[in-house]
Amino acid sequence: MCGIVGYVGQRNVTPVLVNALKKLEYRGYDSAGIAILSDEDIVVRKVKGALKRLEELIADEIIQGSIGIGHTRWATHGEPSDVNAHPHTNVSGTIAVVHNGIIENYIKLKAWLQSQGVVFRSETDTEVVAHLINYFYEASHDIFEAVKKSTEKIEGSYALGVICKDYPDRLIAARKDSPLIVGLGKDENFIASDVPAVLEYTREVYFLDQNEFAVLYQDHVDLFDENGTQIIKQPFHVDWDISSAEKNGYAHFMLKEIHEQEKALIDTMRPRLIYKDDKPVDIHFEEINFDSWKTARRIVITACGTAYHAGMVARYAFERYARIPVTVDVASEFRYMNPILNKDDILIVVSQSGETADTLAALRLAKKAGSKIIAITNCVGSTVSRESDFVLYTRAGAEIAVASTKAYTTQLMCLFLLALKCANVRNVLTGKDYEEQLLELSTIPDKVKQILDNQSEIQKFVSKNFNKEKIFYIGRQFDSATSLECALKLKEVSYMHSEAFAAGELKHGPIALVDKSTLVVAIATDENLYEKIASNIEEVATRGAATFVITQDSTGVFSQNADTIIQIPKTNSAFAAILSVIPAQLFAYYCALNRGNDPDKPRNLAKSVTVE
Repeated sequence: MCGIVGYVGQRNVTPVLVNALKKLEYRGYDSAGIAILSDEDIVVRKVKGALKRLEELIADEIIQGSIGIGHTRWATHGEPSDVNAHPHTNVSGTIAVVHNGIIENYIKLKAWLQSQGVVFRSETDTEVVAHLINYFYEASHDIFEAVKKSTEKIEGSYALGVICKDYPDRLIAARKDSPLIVGLGKDENFIASDVPAVLEYTREVYFLDQNEFAVLYQDHVDLFDENGTQIIKQPFHVDWDISSAEKNGYAHFMLKEIHEQEKALIDTMRPRLIYKDDKPVDIHFEEINFDSWKTARRIVITACGTAYHAGMVARYAFERYARIPVTVDVASEFRYMNPILNKDDILIVVSQSGETADTLAALRLAKKAGSKIIAITNCVGSTVSRESDFVLYTRAGAEIAVASTKAYTTQLMCLFLLALKCANVRNVLTGKDYEEQLLELSTIPDKVKQILDNQSEIQKFVSKNFNKEKIFYIGRQFDSATSLECALKLKEVSYMHSEAFAAGELKHGPIALVDKSTLVVAIATDENLYEKIASNIEEVATRGAATFVITQDSTGVFSQNADTIIQIPKTNSAFAAILSVIPAQLFAYYCALNRGNDPDKPRNLAKSVTVE
């Protein structure tokens, strides 16, 4: 969840660390800090709050040095505070450590270190690492060996950056279960939790694998396996557009990324469509062998949060088009439920970052059972992509805002393409019917643009309803699944209490909560169900609720009881799941603004959940 960075080179390290941390602040912003090797001492500056507080703290101070580490924190152990902020040092200040992850056996290690006379200053699990490394360092006076021996004692997840004042020419990094990359520059090298932190300086990176170490010097990097044996890796060239990590005139990254969805959907879809006479006639996935899909008995999808909601929509798509049963499980439950997996199952994992801890654990569990894994992720080189059998990249570009928008809709695009291809290889959807679905799907990006060009009605509705106490999202079939994501987006950035449920369940309890303090948002994209939804709207309107409808209907069936109707462009009720979420994303964004919140950095959240 946290973001760590490190640098060894010729530059003044302070601005490099701060600049890199700015690119990782989406991973946590409870506190921030840096440790710099300066004049044979380690200088630590850290403070509670967002990174700008750290910038203010060091604004009038010149800290000279060309090697250092930095951290932006999402608090796990210990409340956000100056003393709990990273980096952490041993008592004498010989060693400084930054850490992303959780040390599961820190209580046991802490008690043992205290029995050795170590005095702790913070409530964090990470301080244990600093003292543990120092314990082994005092015995060997070899900083690499001390880090290696410490990792042998640690249980849990970690990405570590370590500097030692006795070794002013190097930085040690280690990785287990938490992401870590090494950036390769000219006469300078970097570590970071994610690629955007180093893009300004280099596009050549190593992705550290499980239990690997890196020793960074100014002019080279040495890599080692868990046994301390030196290994060779080929660098990966990152071809991301660096401007994707900038706001480019938008007030917030969230709004920018909402508006980038047209392009992101095109980038995800078009390279995978085969055209004839300017019309799509087939889908080609060079990444996947579909032979096993012809006889597959079931599809299993596992994911967390927004990605799980994409899986819920996909369930309806696979069952509608391919007529194959689908199970969708939250990854955090899947890993503990002793799942029943068969060799004829297709298992799909979905993760924006490719580093989600519970999704990775589910993936590894399924692989042990012999399942073939298809991953859908946005991050090239991520752990999920490296450990899966097949990978589909969403090609959404960098997504900086914590609340996911374009990553979600591009996940849906990948899943719809998979569902249609599955239907075709199973001979359920063929010929003209198949091509008609492809043609309709190819129009979705343009229809997204039409929605984004007309958002004034949403802003107007928000101005009157951003202080509602209870918000319910309702829908049926695809719309019910979409409602889950709509409700999550609102609660993430506006902190308004929102729930989602199938519209038919309204009378089975939730309607008891409906009164004048309630807003009900109805998603209605299936014309066969309009009258049912209209009846639900009437039920809540008569009890004083404000009502907001997102629909394809142009007949006026909802006009009698809906306060505001947002009409989206017409498509089938499956692909409408991409369109109907766009107004809800905008609704959440403008609610956050009206309530004085920062939609890019919602409280208590981080972009990538790399701890349980």
